[in-house]
Amino acid sequence: MNPSDLFQKLQDQFANKLPFVAYRNPNESIIKTFLQQDNTVYKTTDFSESGYIFSPFNIEETSVLIPVEKSLILEFESETIEESSINSCASEVIEISDITVVKQNHIALVEMGIKAIHKGTFEKVVLSRQESVTISETNPIKIYKRLLETYPTAYVYVWFHPKVGLWLGATPETLLHIENNQFSTMALAGTQVYKNTIDVVWKDKELEEQQIVTNFIVSNLESQLQDLKVSEVETVRAGNLVHLKTHISGRVNSNPSSLKNILKKLHPTPAVCGMPKEEAKQFILENEPYKRDFYTGFLGELNIKKSISRNPNRRNVENNAYTRIKTVSNLFVNLRCMQIQNTEALLYIGGGITKDSNPNLEWEETIAKSVTMKKVLQ
Repeated sequence: MNPSDLFQKLQDQFANKLPFVAYRNPNESIIKTFLQQDNTVYKTTDFSESGYIFSPFNIEETSVLIPVEKSLILEFESETIEESSINSCASEVIEISDITVVKQNHIALVEMGIKAIHKGTFEKVVLSRQESVTISETNPIKIYKRLLETYPTAYVYVWFHPKVGLWLGATPETLLHIENNQFSTMALAGTQVYKNTIDVVWKDKELEEQQIVTNFIVSNLESQLQDLKVSEVETVRAGNLVHLKTHISGRVNSNPSSLKNILKKLHPTPAVCGMPKEEAKQFILENEPYKRDFYTGFLGELNIKKSISRNPNRRNVENNAYTRIKTVSNLFVNLRCMQIQNTEALLYIGGGITKDSNPNLEWEETIAKSVTMKKVLQ
């Protein structure tokens, strides 16, 4: 199937109000799709099913599943998106008029968070805001094409369910990858604007934030993993930003409920919530002036069966003897995302707050992050 045919199938699916997701992994060229054949809202609470999962920030709420057995699954390889299709995505973006009020409210929220930290309520909290912009182009497939072209190193997706909503994103952060019993994840924190190099100087506040995230993940996964390994911290680029990243890996204990237990331990991480987790989460739910829904939740392939071969030569008659089935879960944190509602794009932007945070600089960081999404709407 060529790219234009698959994009047309996505367009038809959207027009027929049937659920679908299209996604591309970081630094890859293959776009995969799940086209659900009915409009039922399938849910999961134990994460034992096989399909595409879309889970909210508050994991106690509904996680929506596009099941494998209810879907047509397609994929194609596309090195580049046609320039004509990119240009057709261009649209007018009307900025919100009450930006001064939004700024004041966010700074006040950050100040509340810093006061709570000094009181000892928590060490870190991630506080966010929602920004609404009016757009003239509301076709999600056109917007998705622009995301694919603009962010080759991110996990880029478009997700739609007529009874739930329409979301798009280009997230830099892996929640977890499990292949049979091999587990890996990342600790991602700290943010600077990319200025033509990743050789940057990090402040103590940013290094502390990264260490908090790493410590949380390691301490929570020690009981779930064997042979736990932690890499050195590195600087990585994500669009117009750079972050600090640490790789964490290990082997999953043999237990049917291992994935559910890991998700409960890991999500939400300090990179999107805070630490201690429950205290920071409660502060967010009580004080942020909007409901996050699927922002800072997670999404991706859940328990997908894939066949692999040890011998890449498909013509080798002995190849069948080395073919086996692996079970893969590949989940990402839903950052750098937007929700489309009629002619509005709702953007979600946040940042980690510690005792050394400066409220005005935190506001400026949300401005830099909002550029990521606005870029594909202009």
